[in-house]
Amino acid sequence: MKNSLVCILSLSLLLFLSLPSPSLSDRCNPQDKKVLLEIKATFNFNNPYYFSSWNPNIDCCDWYGLDCDLNTSRLIALTIFGGNLSGKIPAAVGELPFLKNLMFRKLPNLNGTIPSSIAKLKNLRELRLSWTNLSGPVPTFITQLTNLYLLDLSFNYLTGSIPPSLSQLTNLLAIRLDRNKLTGEIPDTFGKFTGTVPDLYLSHNQLTGTVPKSLGDLNFTELDFSRNKLVGDISFLFGRNKTIQIVDFSRNMFEFNLSNVKFPASLTSLDLNHNMITGTPPEGLTALNFQYLNVSYNRLCGQIPVGGKLQNFDMYSYFHNRCLCGTPLPACK
Repeated sequence: MKNSLVCILSLSLLLFLSLPSPSLSDRCNPQDKKVLLEIKATFNFNNPYYFSSWNPNIDCCDWYGLDCDLNTSRLIALTIFGGNLSGKIPAAVGELPFLKNLMFRKLPNLNGTIPSSIAKLKNLRELRLSWTNLSGPVPTFITQLTNLYLLDLSFNYLTGSIPPSLSQLTNLLAIRLDRNKLTGEIPDTFGKFTGTVPDLYLSHNQLTGTVPKSLGDLNFTELDFSRNKLVGDISFLFGRNKTIQIVDFSRNMFEFNLSNVKFPASLTSLDLNHNMITGTPPEGLTALNFQYLNVSYNRLCGQIPVGGKLQNFDMYSYFHNRCLCGTPLPACK
C-alpha cells in the first residue's frame, strides 16, 4: 500500500512537472501576439510551412522569424524572408511598438505601398523592405524613425524623387535605394548629414542632373551611383584627404579630366566604365591597393602608368578608350 502511494505521488509529480510553466507560456506579450495573428491573417500564401509555427497555442516568442527581448518579452524583430506569400504589408506592423528590426525581403508577390503606420515604430533601427514588388514613393515619414541606422528599400519598383529629408536621420550607416525606378536629382541635403556619414547606394535608377557639390564636403566610405543618367564633373568627390574606399560611378554620362585627380590612399575599388571621362590615368593610381578597377568605355588617352596593381587587371578594365595604351593594352607607339 505504501509503495502504491509512493508511485501515485511520483506520477503526479511527473505530470505536474511536464505541464508548461505559467511564466514560460505567458512569456509572449498578449498584445504582440494579437497583432502578429492579425498580420498572418492578412496574407495569402501557398507555403503554409512558413507560418506553421504561428500557432496561438504556442508562445509567440518561439514563432519562426521573430525575436523577443529576454527582459521585457516584447517583440523586437519581425523577419519575413522568402516564401510565396502575397498581399500588402499590413498596417498592423505599426502596432508593435518595441520593434527594432523589421524585414520583408525576397517576397516577389508582396505589393502595394509602404504603409504609413511604420512611422509609429520609434524604436526601429533596421528597416529592410527589399526584393519585393512594392511601388509608390519613398515615403517622407521615414524621417520620423530617428533611431534608424539602416534603410534598405532596394530591388523594388519605387518611383518619384528621393526625399531630401532623409538627411535628417543622424544615425544612418547606410541608405539603399538601388534597383528601383527613382527619378529626379540626388538631393543637395545628402551632403549635409550632421551625424554619421552613411554609405549611399543609388544605382540602377533613372536619376538625372549633376551630383551636388555639397557631397564633396563629407567623407564617405562607399558610393554607388551606377546605371543612372547623371552628368557633369564628380572629381570633387575624391582627394588625398578623403576616406572613400569603394566607388561605382559606371554607366552614367560623367565628364571630367582624370589626369589631375588626386585619389585617397583608402581607395580599393574604382569603377568608372561607360562614361565620357577624358585625360590620362594619373601616376598616383600606382600607389593604391586596388582590389577592383575598371575605366573602360571612356575617352582616355596616353599610357597606363606602370606599377602598383594597375597591370594586375586584364585589358577589359581599360579597353574602348580613345587612345589609351600600355600593358595590359597594346604598347604605345
